[in-house]
Amino acid sequence: PNCYSKGSLKSLYFVAMLKPIDSILIFESHPEKILKTGEVIFEAGDRGELMYGLIGGEVEMYLEGKLLETLQAGDAFGVGALVHEDHRRFCTAIAKTEVRLAAMEKEHFFFAVQQTPMFALELLRSYSERLRKVKAQLQQAMT
Repeated sequence: PNCYSKGSLKSLYFVAMLKPIDSILIFESHPEKILKTGEVIFEAGDRGELMYGLIGGEVEMYLEGKLLETLQAGDAFGVGALVHEDHRRFCTAIAKTEVRLAAMEKEHFFFAVQQTPMFALELLRSYSERLRKVKAQLQQAMT
């Protein structure tokens, strides 16, 4: 879908050079959201219609009640629900501190991926780094 004006399209080259959070801020489809410490952003099993970029604060990701990771400002999360057929959340996301979030819906996410491949690459890199940290924690717990 054509979600943006010609002025926005002219800035796609610029967007391609940004980190995922910066691209989310440009393409966000909802107003910024501010949540208080302890507020639930989404729960495992929920249907997900949005992905998020963490502008400020920290978010804890829980899997079956156990802390999996803590996200920092600049991290993106919630993409899985947009790309999996069931559109379900795998983890529960809770604000560890007061947080500021940018949100992007599926159509804007796909537009950003199609029009700015570097956004997709940087998002993959971000998720890969987070997965490596989780794997290292798991490996350490097993030894």
